[in-house]
Amino acid sequence: MPSFVGAIDNGTSSSRFLIFDEKGDLVIGHQLEYRQIFHQPGWVEQDPMDILGSVITCIDYALRKFELQGNRVKHLKGIGITNQRETTVVWDRKTGKPLHNAIVWSDTRTKDIVRKYCDSSDKGADALRDVCGLPLTTYFSAVKLRWLLDNIPEVKEAHDKGDMMFGTVDSWLIYNLTGGVDGGVHVTDVTNASRTMLMDIHTLKWSDKALEFFGINANVLPEIKPSSCLFGKINHPQLTETKDLPIAGCLGDQHAALVGQHCFHVGEVKNTYGTGCFMVFNTGEKIIPSNNGLLTTVGYQFEGEPAAYALEGSIAVAGSAVKWLRDNMGIIKDAEEINNLAGATKDSGGVVFVTAFSGLFAPYWRPDVRGCILGISQHTTKHHLARATLEATCFQTRAILEAMNADSGQPLKSLRVDGGLSNSDICMQLQADILGIEVTRPQMRETTALGAATAAAVHLDIGIWKGGFKAFTERTQEQESKAVLQKFTPKISEKEREEQYGLWQKAIEKTLSWTP
Repeated sequence: MPSFVGAIDNGTSSSRFLIFDEKGDLVIGHQLEYRQIFHQPGWVEQDPMDILGSVITCIDYALRKFELQGNRVKHLKGIGITNQRETTVVWDRKTGKPLHNAIVWSDTRTKDIVRKYCDSSDKGADALRDVCGLPLTTYFSAVKLRWLLDNIPEVKEAHDKGDMMFGTVDSWLIYNLTGGVDGGVHVTDVTNASRTMLMDIHTLKWSDKALEFFGINANVLPEIKPSSCLFGKINHPQLTETKDLPIAGCLGDQHAALVGQHCFHVGEVKNTYGTGCFMVFNTGEKIIPSNNGLLTTVGYQFEGEPAAYALEGSIAVAGSAVKWLRDNMGIIKDAEEINNLAGATKDSGGVVFVTAFSGLFAPYWRPDVRGCILGISQHTTKHHLARATLEATCFQTRAILEAMNADSGQPLKSLRVDGGLSNSDICMQLQADILGIEVTRPQMRETTALGAATAAAVHLDIGIWKGGFKAFTERTQEQESKAVLQKFTPKISEKEREEQYGLWQKAIEKTLSWTP
């Protein structure tokens, strides 16, 4: 009897449901974009019901395709979930309904709250870094929840009465998929919990110190579990075909990509080019504080195993800059068209695009910065702007790589890549040129969904994942040496590379002084 494992992959702008066979090969999937809500500059929201609805629709359509291929739904043994991190959802314990739109990870409305907290502590932005590994910034969930408590009376009232439930998107999905008000479980995993600023990364438990710091009641929080374990069983009225199917894996999207890229050993690094761009460096069981603007986070934890930790560099805007060119500026009709535009010119013509739509994340951490396009002349065309858009992500990746090399003491020789923008040969060649190291891209690009499926399948003990986590990692190490990778090597001189990066650094300096 064949065995299959599914993966819910909820991203910032779309949801997907993918099904993998027992060899880890992708069988079928379905994707659906959902609405983004921009009330004013810096504000980014989503309707939690839109998120849930998109996931249910994707499961339904993917299963129909699956059966049309001659497969049976009963051969699907379980699912994993991976999700956009830090995005904050609050809902009513009695009704199961959202109390407000979800506040998305890239939202910067909390900058005044962050400034207040920084000013109130002798350690400034590092007030809780020794507890949670994270600096005080608009990025993380706790400050978003604090904004909701301070500004939305219904949320404050439900919190104070004990009627509020809080979670990142994984918690919202699992709660609803397992029954909602009719017995739905309120859980999260260590990776998502590590992005809230409320979990002690040493104990992997909610921190009393952090809860007191932000004024949040512990009874609104989900239970923290390992990334690979039984979270609950599906019990949703629209998903009768999958009733009682185990949800056996859960990781934040960048952690799932770390697992999907098989970065199980200390020093292995992956970079995911999605809506944002995120580089994650596996530090093993060792927690390494960053002195260079990076984040210390939980990488993953399999049931019965110690947690693996990581250093992370986060870029707020990557693929979303391409979407901006499409939706806001009308320069391209679809995302793939950017490659044709960028490839039609040998360089950006001196144009530098600092894509700070939501401020700058690592290693700068400046939420007040706004995007700037510099170096425009009469010679400038849409081709130059397209190329500068791709270069923006590549330059920010270099800034993160330099910080990572400094923190780890292990200069990186090669970078593993995945995510939507990694499908662009032009972008990946630019990345190799700007970094001056080899960039490797796997044949299997759906590494985020594969990571979630892996977490579930290890717990379910099926297919290539049989025998537990250690046995699986030993086998993957052997398979890695045989894997077919596409490699991009630097093609420009060191002098040219440094001149280009110097221009980027000069552009960054200009944007830092753009607003008060």
